[in-house]
Amino acid sequence: MGWEMEPLLLAWSYFRRRKYQLCVDLCTQMLEKSPYDQAAWILKARALTEMVYVDEIDVDQEGIAEMILDENAIAQVPRPGTSLKLPGTNQMGGPSPAVRPITQAGRPITGFLRPSTQSGRPGTMEQAIRTPRTAYTARPITSSSGRFVRLGTASMLTSPDGPFINLSRLNLTKYAQKPKLAKALFEYIFHHENDVKTALDLAALSTEHSQYKDWWWKVQIGKCYYRLGMYREAEKQFKSALKQQEMVDTFLYLAKVYISLDQPVTALNLFKQGLDKFPGEVTLLCGIARIYEEMNNISSAAEYYKEVLKQDNTHIEAIACIGSNHFYSDQPEIALRFYRRLLQMGVYNCQLFNNLGLCCFYAQQYDMTLTSFERALSLAENEEEAADVWYNLGHVAVGIGDTNLAYQCFRLALVHNNHHAEAYNNLAVLEMRKGHVEQARALLQTASSLAPHMYEPHFNFATISDKIGDLQRSYVAAQKSAAAFPDHVDTQLLIKQLKQHFAML
Repeated sequence: MGWEMEPLLLAWSYFRRRKYQLCVDLCTQMLEKSPYDQAAWILKARALTEMVYVDEIDVDQEGIAEMILDENAIAQVPRPGTSLKLPGTNQMGGPSPAVRPITQAGRPITGFLRPSTQSGRPGTMEQAIRTPRTAYTARPITSSSGRFVRLGTASMLTSPDGPFINLSRLNLTKYAQKPKLAKALFEYIFHHENDVKTALDLAALSTEHSQYKDWWWKVQIGKCYYRLGMYREAEKQFKSALKQQEMVDTFLYLAKVYISLDQPVTALNLFKQGLDKFPGEVTLLCGIARIYEEMNNISSAAEYYKEVLKQDNTHIEAIACIGSNHFYSDQPEIALRFYRRLLQMGVYNCQLFNNLGLCCFYAQQYDMTLTSFERALSLAENEEEAADVWYNLGHVAVGIGDTNLAYQCFRLALVHNNHHAEAYNNLAVLEMRKGHVEQARALLQTASSLAPHMYEPHFNFATISDKIGDLQRSYVAAQKSAAAFPDHVDTQLLIKQLKQHFAML
């Protein structure tokens, strides 16, 4: 006679070891034998939930629909330093666009790719559609709800003979009176079935049954309201939950609500309140650093990222952001130390070797530069990454004075990604040096239409137009350059010169 484990214990063991499919299959067999086995039912619901679970705190991407069709009225001219929509109003301690490239929303490019930092909030529908929103695709996210729908359809895969739980036939009032069942059921409905309205009904009934004393249910109601775009209602629920029980997650959810309402200062104050209750909590420190970074207050962001590293010296985001900050502050040797640290920690991707190559070049460690870029090219997962590596190699070629190599590198960058505005701009400069004025102008026009937020194509176009006597176009392009980077001295001088020309006519 063989020694066999009791099926429920084996299923629980599978669940603990994250073998969710095996756990689900075993629970299904148990439920076929005894359909009313509550333990197997809960375990199966939890395993199905874990298979499609997404952490609500970090993963948050605003789609075009959420941005353009947002009915919340925001002050058109917010006070400096109080809005994420106009981050350029708060230039405190941040390098200028001449040193550090900026995104479409006017924020400096961060050292770490995370949702909502790719390009911020585009101002117009045209900009929103043109903006690549994720790391792996140039297509904008059409709606954040689309992602949830795709997750929800996983319910059909798990049981071919129909859904595990028929939500329309559930008596929610009965389940609300059994707290242990209700919590597992809520997570299944919210994450697996993605039926936010039914989940909200269950959470409301359960809160009522617990006489409004269970903070967990209040947080879940807040999550449902947030998913439905009812931010003020979500705020009330999270605040009520915090009064009953202070939890780090609740602080993070509430801060997310304030950021969606474009109230970064309130979110910062909330994080600081959270740090009073939970001193040294890494997620709260990181939240503060991210907001400062989005508001262009780079020096304060760097301070908080250093605090994060004091608490957790393997925090990848903090190391990457401090590294990029040192690189753009003209300290490539120090940036190199941070990126080497990432390499020691086991981060092994195209972006890291790309950054190492640039740091080695600017720190004059030429022996490592080309090998780093070769490694980056071999690790590139898609066309956009390969384009960025070739673009940086073009810069290295310009630095050593090999313009032919630079020309080929920028061309290769455009082969991989023909929306690479920076490569168009630099190719135009090389064409201008060869004396091909018309080609240079065509390339610059392409660059400025692809990236209206960059000042370089506008300024270069204005300079070329001025040289060949097209003063009107030169003036229009110079104005665009001044709008993109108001403190650019050369643009101001060119506009002054053109105004003198026009005054003489």
